[in-house]
Amino acid sequence: MKKRNLLLASLLTALSTAALAEGKVVVYNWSEYIPDGVLKQFTEETGIKVEYSTYESNEVMYAKLQLQKGKGYDIIVPSTYYIAKMSQEGLLKPIDRKQLTHFKNLNNSLLNKPYDPGNQYSVPYLWGSTGIAYNADVIPEGSITRWADLWDPKWKGQLLLTDDVREVFHMALKINGHSANSSDPKEIGQAYEKLKTLMPNVLVFNSDAPREPYMAGDVNLGMIWNGEAVMAQQEMPNIRYVYPEEGTIFWVDSFAIPSGSENTAEAHKFIDFMLRPEIAKQCSQEVGYATPNRAGMKLLDEKTRNNKTIFPDSSVFETGEFQSSVGDALKLYNDYWEKLKTGH
Repeated sequence: MKKRNLLLASLLTALSTAALAEGKVVVYNWSEYIPDGVLKQFTEETGIKVEYSTYESNEVMYAKLQLQKGKGYDIIVPSTYYIAKMSQEGLLKPIDRKQLTHFKNLNNSLLNKPYDPGNQYSVPYLWGSTGIAYNADVIPEGSITRWADLWDPKWKGQLLLTDDVREVFHMALKINGHSANSSDPKEIGQAYEKLKTLMPNVLVFNSDAPREPYMAGDVNLGMIWNGEAVMAQQEMPNIRYVYPEEGTIFWVDSFAIPSGSENTAEAHKFIDFMLRPEIAKQCSQEVGYATPNRAGMKLLDEKTRNNKTIFPDSSVFETGEFQSSVGDALKLYNDYWEKLKTGH
């Protein structure tokens, strides 16, 4: 009887492994945001195939999920305020924490935020900042310190802005002395008027790989994400990253499961794999953003841990703000955004 039970257990294990080997997880993520080796390792260890595609902005990702009524993907990686929006609209499935054995590795200071109380719908992946980059070979060292510097007429037709409504409005709101998370129609309207005066200086919007125009020599000044700056500096050491005096943009990108996910068990396995300390460490070091994973932080090499572009001094947080939900005001932001980009 004991032998038969062992045989039965072995058979069930084999069948389970075979079923797992046929599984898949469909991931929709920002460009260049997970090292290829990590995806390969996940498949090798679990037998779960990863179908992977990318987007350039939260708006593009949201529009696609909305159109498909939450179907087509198992993992997405929205920024803070889109977690709130999508969960409220029924586009996200609740996270089953019982399936996440490594959730305990996360830093409590980045959990239970207003955009997702109790982390019902999101699991932090990476956090970072959006600041200013300039080429010190072309622009004098230390001459760029503020968002307001981008408005100087001498930069006509030369700037890069990220293709992100909230980030671009952040600049104008902070210059005007308001919160970057303002939902006040008057303040948002004032920010729009301020941004209209910046448009003659703008050459390009880029949220695919904003470092590339800098590296190609097409632009020497503009907005950039800190991780993109880190990657650019590996080939162009004279790229400088600035935390603007008016206040830096901070954000958290989190794993979430769309409401129409057809491979939810595999999605949880994927998230739990990404929460392993050694995987969190690898992602942070290769992608150039800060990990919210405490156990992963301890594994980072000293150069990464001490890199101020990745991990800013505490004083930077005093003026900066983490993005949070602006509720129904997001529609107003988007309406102004369309006018701004079309010149109306």
